[in-house]
Amino acid sequence: MLQQQPKEKKITRLCPANQLDKPTLKSIFEAVGLNLPARLLVTAIRGSETSALPPHELLSLGTALLAALSTDPDMASHPQLLTTVPILLGILANGPVLEQQKQEAQEKNQDGDTVPDKFAENSSTKSHVEKSATETQASGEKTEKDSTSTSQDSSPSAGLDEAMAADCYQVLTAVLALPRGPDQLLSRGAVPALCKAVEQNQILSHNRGLALLGCLLSGKTKDKAWIKHRSELLSLLIRLCKDFCQSKDEIKLDTCSRLVQFLPPIGVAVESEELKEVLRHVAGALRPMMQAKLTPRHLGPILVLSACFLDLYGWELVGPPKLCCLLVNRACVEVRMGLEEPPGNDISPELQHTLTGCYRIMEAAIEQACSAAVTATPAAPQSSVSTLTLQQSRQVLKVLEEAFSAVIYYLQQVDPSRYGDPFVFATFRVLCSWLAEETSCLKEEVTGLLPFLIGYSRSHFQQENLGQNLSDWMTGLSVSEETAGWTGREPLRYLLPALCHLSAEEAPRKVLLTLDTPALLVNFLSQCWTSLRGKGGVVYGRDPSMETACSALLNFTVTEPERVKKDPCFKTLEVFLGEALPVLVHKPRLLVLAANFCTLGLMMGRLRSAPAGLSESGQRRFFSTALRFLRGALDLGSSSGPAKVSVSWEESWDDAAELWRLSLQALGGCVQAQPWIIALVREEGWLKHTLSMLSQCSALPDQHTQEALEEAVRAVAEQCEVCRQEIKDMMMTHDKGALTCMKNLKKSVGVK
Repeated sequence: MLQQQPKEKKITRLCPANQLDKPTLKSIFEAVGLNLPARLLVTAIRGSETSALPPHELLSLGTALLAALSTDPDMASHPQLLTTVPILLGILANGPVLEQQKQEAQEKNQDGDTVPDKFAENSSTKSHVEKSATETQASGEKTEKDSTSTSQDSSPSAGLDEAMAADCYQVLTAVLALPRGPDQLLSRGAVPALCKAVEQNQILSHNRGLALLGCLLSGKTKDKAWIKHRSELLSLLIRLCKDFCQSKDEIKLDTCSRLVQFLPPIGVAVESEELKEVLRHVAGALRPMMQAKLTPRHLGPILVLSACFLDLYGWELVGPPKLCCLLVNRACVEVRMGLEEPPGNDISPELQHTLTGCYRIMEAAIEQACSAAVTATPAAPQSSVSTLTLQQSRQVLKVLEEAFSAVIYYLQQVDPSRYGDPFVFATFRVLCSWLAEETSCLKEEVTGLLPFLIGYSRSHFQQENLGQNLSDWMTGLSVSEETAGWTGREPLRYLLPALCHLSAEEAPRKVLLTLDTPALLVNFLSQCWTSLRGKGGVVYGRDPSMETACSALLNFTVTEPERVKKDPCFKTLEVFLGEALPVLVHKPRLLVLAANFCTLGLMMGRLRSAPAGLSESGQRRFFSTALRFLRGALDLGSSSGPAKVSVSWEESWDDAAELWRLSLQALGGCVQAQPWIIALVREEGWLKHTLSMLSQCSALPDQHTQEALEEAVRAVAEQCEVCRQEIKDMMMTHDKGALTCMKNLKKSVGVK
């Protein structure tokens, strides 16, 4: 005999969501609207004596209708459908707990409250839906506390069946796909509800619920979710990690990708010792898999998960140095195999995801191997899991070099039409990280790639819309990645450290000049400064990229004086520095940037000839500001003790000291090239302050500081008879102090 299906099964399967076309959906919507399924859910949960159908059948029919209608994006985004989301989440987390609500409603009736059997359209239905959603979640909590309570309908069909769960997940998935879908779900309690569903092992929770949670935790809502629901997500992740460690190897291979989605931001990971310990066991479970022979399909997720561990805890979880080397080697091999394909062969999205993880391993390895190569000895102890011997660091650098050869080969083939491709950006970025640390290898290849590197950076800098696809991609790229909005300056920011190195070498510098790189750097500085000043009352913070751009421009200024004299971009730079430096000197947190601006301006000033007429007001403003700025670096400690770095410069002295000395040397050159500056030297009190300090202090902070000051004062003495006499008088009247130790200055002013 055929077993008769339950009545609700027949009702809910009248409209399977995956088999309805758009005209049919439109007909259903016109016939019943979204109000009907919402009322069905409310009636089922809150109870109604006039309903002809049992509550479970009402739920089944309501969720089926919503699932069908939600397949149309316009309906999925309808406010009335969105109000049902908390009810659906409550059903998935707690099951269709119906009798509980009836009992609560009866208790409320005894207190004078009434439960409506009929619902008005639109706004009144919405309010009842929201109220019912709260009751559904509350009843679930009550059910957990009182497991002995039973309902009238205790048959299996009254529980959460697969069809109803599938319909609920269909609606939630449709909402998730909306432009603001993740935020809509997050604000309606999706994270704690889905975590609870998984914890209670509700039907479809591991297949559909975890997938939905993974999507919520993989995009822009990741940080918000962890901030709002940290405890629930930590508990879930710890459970997933324990399940991973206890599962068979075949299952481990298939679940690596899932674990990646649930890893937290760095701050959360660092603060949770329990999570760190659990992840340590996961990393331990990965080691034998890393050493085994695996297909690319299985190896890829392991490499990506290992890359995430590096983001969170560095090399600590990877294991002993040999395993660190193995991880880097496997990542580099994957990069070579993936990028050395013949031109025209597209890289699949799956392989791109794997290679992006490999890039992150390579970036971490660059820093580790380069530092080890500098500090390690052949017999260095391996007490730390992250300590490489000199031999191991050389081996790592060798495999990295081979991998970056493949990276360069790939980038050489990139057409400008692909400049907006996120994978191209990831490949560009990892090469920049290599060039920032290591430029002695592959010199010819790197020089040959400069037209692409500059062209790619300039295209993004000039066309911000090129990065429309990159902003979201960067959000999910790494748990340590900054999530600020895309500005178009990011590629050049990554390239700047390499430009600083390359602009100091003749062959690549010549290529950079043909590509008009100085103009690009000047425009970058100007745009960054505009952005920095646009922050209004926000406290200024250091921007290393601006400082690095100054260093690259300084290299061009020192090594290419003729280009500086002729290239209009350097005149633009002078005007910019004249406007920016007077503002910067009043920002203590930006003292290093001010020192860069001061040095750069003075270095260019020594290459300019004296003006035919009066000097420009912008020039006077710059030099006056520079003299006051340089004067404030040193203070006289006690009346006869050594000079000390001033309080305002002390915190930044390690980074600014060399720039200060270069500025003094450049000041001497400016005085020789433009004698009118001597008047400012006297007016601004620089000479008087310097002579007073040198005559009273017993010594200067170091020999380099003394040499820089002596060179600057000597240049002033050689260009100005009045100044020379003042210096001579000071030397004659003070036979002690740092001033008397300056032998070259003595010769210049005629003091024996």
